Amino acid sequence: MINNDILRRVRYTFDLKDSTMIEVFSLADFNATKEQITAWLKKEDDEAFLKLKDIELASFLNGFINLKRGKREGEQPKPEKSLNNNTVFQKLRIALNLKTEDILEIFQLVDFSISNHELSAFFRKTDHKNYRECKDQVLRNFLMGIQQQLRPTGNFAAL
Repeated sequence: MINNDILRRVRYTFDLKDSTMIEVFSLADFNATKEQITAWLKKEDDEAFLKLKDIELASFLNGFINLKRGKREGEQPKPEKSLNNNTVFQKLRIALNLKTEDILEIFQLVDFSISNHELSAFFRKTDHKNYRECKDQVLRNFLMGIQQQLRPTGNFAAL
């Protein structure tokens, strides 16, 4: 998925205002301006659109974990320079403190069928024999499921 889409969906689902978005970035020691956030949230065909880099999304997700779970003791994790859907999925899972059963229920909300074994394969290390790449469809359905859970009357098409 495009990083900007992920940011837009998380912002909408959790009803994050610009000031909260700036706070989330700062919780990961990243200084984001209101102008940057506005540009990241624009649609791709808008002249003011700014592509969100992997390290910027990783910073946001690290800050989101800190917002939802609190900062952990000691040194804070460094944002990844390169992200994939598996890492995004894992960070959201951590931020929301979700167990396997919770995630499976979220997928049911959007009529997406996945087994426990398929799900666990997304969270394995890349060199594990049962590791599986998380495709855009899986991450998109997970994000839509969370949105359905938290904002059931929301408009999916708006994103």
